Amino acid sequence: MGGGGNMSTPSKIEQKKNPLERVPISNPPFTIGDIKKVIPPHCFQPSLVRSFSYLVQDLMLVSISYYIASTYFYILPSMLAWPIYWIVVGCVCTGIWFIAHECSHNAFSKYKWINDTIGFILHSALLTPYFSWKYSHRRHHSNTNSLEYDENHVPKVKTKLRWYTKLYLNNPLGRLFILAFTLTIGLPLYYAINVTGRPYDRFTSHYYPYSPIYNDRERLQIYISDVGVVATIYVLYRVALTQGLTWVICIYGVPLLIVNGFVVLITLLHHTHPSLPHYDSSEWDWLRGALATVDRDYGVLNKVFHNITDTHVLHHLFSNIPHYHAMEATKAMRPLLGEYYQFDGTPFYKAIWRDFECIYVEKDGSSLDKGIFWYKNNF
Repeated sequence: MGGGGNMSTPSKIEQKKNPLERVPISNPPFTIGDIKKVIPPHCFQPSLVRSFSYLVQDLMLVSISYYIASTYFYILPSMLAWPIYWIVVGCVCTGIWFIAHECSHNAFSKYKWINDTIGFILHSALLTPYFSWKYSHRRHHSNTNSLEYDENHVPKVKTKLRWYTKLYLNNPLGRLFILAFTLTIGLPLYYAINVTGRPYDRFTSHYYPYSPIYNDRERLQIYISDVGVVATIYVLYRVALTQGLTWVICIYGVPLLIVNGFVVLITLLHHTHPSLPHYDSSEWDWLRGALATVDRDYGVLNKVFHNITDTHVLHHLFSNIPHYHAMEATKAMRPLLGEYYQFDGTPFYKAIWRDFECIYVEKDGSSLDKGIFWYKNNF
């Protein structure tokens, strides 16, 4: 589903580096222009037909799954059939969510109005406020790993931790509870009240057009995003009236829970890693911030998720490259990036437990006199 093989996964020779070894913090010996020159020019060209082919493929898989569930599940053992349906549809819809994400970066086609129309429909159907998220996500790309201005998954500096963080998060049971909380309702809370988002001095919500995230030119589209979400909720309400609430939860609710969980998990693991620095305003610059992310390996799910998982470093450098060219582009730029490129092949289900220990950031070692912060977990 992601196009091609695992071309973006480094070879065994390239993986000899310890994935937990810190990435360089010095200014890289190359520019964004240098990186662009080593990537084949065709990688920057989206194809509307090809992009649609991946979307149609995903929608067909969801439709077939729905048909089977609605036609045959009453005669199949539900304890087995429903979990299979939830996993398949949840994973495929996560891929659809990331196609909409690609639309927001104008990587779906050369036509902005097509990108926004497709992205709006897909994200609204998955209860994501498309334009609201698009603009906050754009600011995330503009300020990646800036402690002051990044828009999501902004780590806490140790001195600003609240008392209960030390009490509950620095033990396995507390970590398990917060992890479950984050993966189940973290994304809806981020949309609603900006949980894990950039701190602002007043109320912030992706549903509120006058949130400090947005400027005056964007506010109308925030209303439009709200209409899309409300329309989906209304459709679900009407279906519940005729089919029952349990049916809606089984057909739509549980897969959506899986989508939200994977979106949070993927984002979290791309930006939370012991090897990655964060910068304050005295040190941050766009290129070093964009490079301070990590590619992961989700196995077969790399393809299901359209390779957002194992080409994320490239995505932060050139977000307009479509996913079906991302593996080729990543392979082309890796030799130039050298030690500035970070890949961690730890299975994601192991990495989430290990890296969720990254509780706060602070300066250490040679960075004590600089605005460079590293993840820590010791109190």
